[in-house]
Amino acid sequence: MPEQAMVDKIVRWLFETRAIQVSPAEEPFWYTSGLIGPYYINTHFLLGSEQAANELLALIDNTRTDPLRCTREVRAAVEEHYRHSSIFRQVIDALVEVLQASYDLSSIDYISGGERRDWFFSFMPALLLGKPHLTIFKDQRVILLDGDRVAVCPSLPGAKVLHISDLVTQASSYLRAWIPALERLQAKMVATLTIVDRRQGGGAALAQEQVPLQALVGIEASLFATAAAQGYLTPEQLQLVNAYLADPYKSMRQFLLNNPQFLQSALAGDARTAERARRLLAENLYDLPHNSAGGR
Repeated sequence: MPEQAMVDKIVRWLFETRAIQVSPAEEPFWYTSGLIGPYYINTHFLLGSEQAANELLALIDNTRTDPLRCTREVRAAVEEHYRHSSIFRQVIDALVEVLQASYDLSSIDYISGGERRDWFFSFMPALLLGKPHLTIFKDQRVILLDGDRVAVCPSLPGAKVLHISDLVTQASSYLRAWIPALERLQAKMVATLTIVDRRQGGGAALAQEQVPLQALVGIEASLFATAAAQGYLTPEQLQLVNAYLADPYKSMRQFLLNNPQFLQSALAGDARTAERARRLLAENLYDLPHNSAGGR
């Protein structure tokens, strides 16, 4: 785990770039599932801004059908951001510092990253540390980037790979694509470093695969306490977040019971919000009384 001084910086960067956004205390976010909650996490905004991140995602989407071109152009784009974005450069430098402090890099043959957001953070550490990069696509194609040479990755018998990711939730992408893609090449993922661990079971799932997980920060009470101390959260926002972290279902159910106008406003709101509110009611996601929001 990084030292507290580094964690403080990472928290500041996450909130400055809106990579973590916390809702007003009286207005939680609506998630696609129809559930509600007090924060969003978009780790890739650490590239410098939401606009910069979306532009890089668009580049990936426009080139991903040509994996060699995609690899070349995405690496070039993140190099450019590293040169010109102060926050992104500091994030990458922090990643490199943790890599150097935590792993015997002489035993690591490759650094890998998976489609799409991992690539924001995996290319530059590989370049700065002089390691070849494995660009893993969702369909398990793997492209080798070694210096300026870009090629379809050959078999890599016995190779040891360290994977860098933007965010770990339940590690489903690792289990479905990243680990099997490397195994097909006879390589092994021996460790992984992520920017943010959501603390939702991913670490345990990876441990089952003998892939130890380390994170720059975890989604836990201490992160938000640090953000509040830095002035990014009000006491009311912090209270809502802490309640949610303790019990997402119970806390948001109680919020809806205490604030019936919130659901009523959502049902009368824009199309996307109203659809999510209707899903909440139709699927009875919070087991609300029948008279909630005017009845069901």
